[in-house]
Amino acid sequence: MTTAAGLRVERWTRNSVIRSSLIGLAVLGLFAAPTVFEPAITQKLTGLWILVLMAAMWNALAGYGGLVSVGQQAFIGIGAYSTIYLTHAGVEGYTAMALAVGITAILAFLTSFVVLRLRGGEFAIAMWVVAEVFRQFVSFDSSVGGGTGISLTALGVYGPDYGRAFTYWWALTAATAALLILFFLLRSRFGAALQAIRDDESAAASLGVRVRSSKRIVFVLTSTGCGAAGAAILANTLFVQPNSIFSVQWTAMMIFMVLVGGLGTFEGPILGALILFLLQNQFGNGGVWYFIGLGASAVLFALFMPRGIWGTITERFDLRLTPIGYWVRGPAPPTARDPGLAQSDEGPPTDPPSEVAQ
Repeated sequence: MTTAAGLRVERWTRNSVIRSSLIGLAVLGLFAAPTVFEPAITQKLTGLWILVLMAAMWNALAGYGGLVSVGQQAFIGIGAYSTIYLTHAGVEGYTAMALAVGITAILAFLTSFVVLRLRGGEFAIAMWVVAEVFRQFVSFDSSVGGGTGISLTALGVYGPDYGRAFTYWWALTAATAALLILFFLLRSRFGAALQAIRDDESAAASLGVRVRSSKRIVFVLTSTGCGAAGAAILANTLFVQPNSIFSVQWTAMMIFMVLVGGLGTFEGPILGALILFLLQNQFGNGGVWYFIGLGASAVLFALFMPRGIWGTITERFDLRLTPIGYWVRGPAPPTARDPGLAQSDEGPPTDPPSEVAQ
């Protein structure tokens, strides 16, 4: 679309189409990993997709919705323990995991009527309390092992190698589906409304944005994604224990990935998940010093690189892999290589472009 001042409002360019297509092909290629790598590597890669899913969910909640939570481990635990309860009722393992995601969505919807009445620090602490309530509930339930935990035996019928492959595909599918849903939501009017609420809730409400319902949608969506991650964690480790699956460590990992990768960027949390994955494999056995290092790194990034790695790259080099917002570009010079685009992603623009909400 071209304005009277000669400015062009764009979303897709030739290069962004090419990049998005290549990303799609790469994701399809990743589904072949269990046929190429050994089962141990497949299991590690499953952990990577779980991290990507968790990071994307927390980024959508806090980076786009402005809802900073330190209790998303509540829904990770719900996803895992709902799977256990369903398998005890005779439901097949992977079917139970899918149904557990639905149960998580229902519980998140009901929880939202309480926690979304709160803002800021009150909301963050309330979510931690919610996680503790669910942890206590399963800790006193002897049918699922109480505080000592319980193993997931329902997946044993597939054998270890096939089980790891199926779990890998389940985690990759869940992460891909969540990212696609977020991509199209953020490109819609809802995405613009959500970012308006994040920036100034009162101003957004004065413009007719339905603040509470928008918050509820993003809260339920991201909590459901955490439930899918919890089910995948259980399937990948085949054991669950209340103090570990409901631990605030999961949310701390989400915050680390998002802060390092880039809060409020689509690609940043994926990069942050990859960085945490590499750190886990190199230094994960360091015990308490490993977590101290992660915390210190997150603080340093917040202080000296507040936009994260990908946010800084985007700011300095005008690089985006996925077109979420609109681009406002100046009029094309007479010698432009492509007269249909004032400035494309191929080279530096005449006037600095900006990506704006819809």
